[in-house]
Amino acid sequence: MTNPRPLDGITVVSLEHAIAAPFCTRQLADLGARVIKVERPGAGDFARGYDERVRGLASHFVWTNRSKESLTLDLKQDEAGDILGTLLADADVLVQNLAPGAAARMGLSFEALHERPYEKKKAYDLLIQSEGGFLSVTGGPGDDQMAKAGCSIADISAGMYAYSGILSALLLRGKTGKGSRIDVSMLESLVEWMGYPMYYAFDGAPQPPRAGAAHSTIYPYGPFPTGDGGTVMLGLQNEREWAAFCDKVLLTPTLAMDERFSANFKRSANRDALRQIIVDSFAQLATEAVIQRLEDAQIASARVNDMQGVWDHPQLKARDSWREVDSPAGPLPSLLPPARNAAFTPRMDGVPGLGQHSEAILDRLGYSPDAIGGLRARGVI
Repeated sequence: MTNPRPLDGITVVSLEHAIAAPFCTRQLADLGARVIKVERPGAGDFARGYDERVRGLASHFVWTNRSKESLTLDLKQDEAGDILGTLLADADVLVQNLAPGAAARMGLSFEALHERPYEKKKAYDLLIQSEGGFLSVTGGPGDDQMAKAGCSIADISAGMYAYSGILSALLLRGKTGKGSRIDVSMLESLVEWMGYPMYYAFDGAPQPPRAGAAHSTIYPYGPFPTGDGGTVMLGLQNEREWAAFCDKVLLTPTLAMDERFSANFKRSANRDALRQIIVDSFAQLATEAVIQRLEDAQIASARVNDMQGVWDHPQLKARDSWREVDSPAGPLPSLLPPARNAAFTPRMDGVPGLGQHSEAILDRLGYSPDAIGGLRARGVI
């Protein structure tokens, strides 16, 4: 018998699209919640159409929608509203990231439902990265070299706070018997993550400069080329590591006493000169030799993996991190939730096809096959 999961018996109804809300509810599903994803007939979550990279399925959608049930409803039709109302009568959580005001017009405001927590946001990831200051500290040093994150970091941050907020609301309901409204702002979520550069620039001080893949204020900390055309990422955090780096990696122990580099803020200020010393030293070595020296000196380092390198990462294989889930395109690899609890196995069910579960959900609500056929014929589902 499978051990119980934390959210077994919890039902989540989600009017969701794109990334933030689906990322939140997928993690609720990982913990055992039943997540009913309400989608538009014929089109569904518009993230289904972002690309066709996963055997014809969209990469964003596959990532954020495993273990859910897809119910198609045209919410502009009264019959669809009746079905949704029936679902919500027994639901524990309503998640929605519709346009502002849309939920209230459908009678789905917190005030109308009162006992059900939910998540709300309206924004686009790149715009929030800009508004939240992320772009101002990311990329190269020139004004034309700012760069966005390579993943939807603002969506992800909002999804994580929605996820943790819902968990806290369920815990609070267990204490008070009352539901909560959870209002998640993408801007506030990303700004919370920007705490270090914000406080670094406190009270009008200059903000951290953009430094590409290097750290903006700690040095040496970033990518360095090696003699065989490779790249090694390394990071020094303190003076003990700096002395060991000079001695065991650069084989120049006297460099640790060079006044230009005798403290982190000096190394950062003189990074161009120090970088040239490191590059000249590494130019004589293959990547593996550099990594071995760094390991001998107990200096943190990493290879710069591309996406195939991550798929093939030996540590993920050693930790048995991958599972296989079903999808409309057949079995697909899927990463286990990063926070593992030995007391239960996370739910790892399939990625749903559009409307795949409509008939089963309606059957559980008491609709007859003829009634379901009528709803389909009228475009309600």
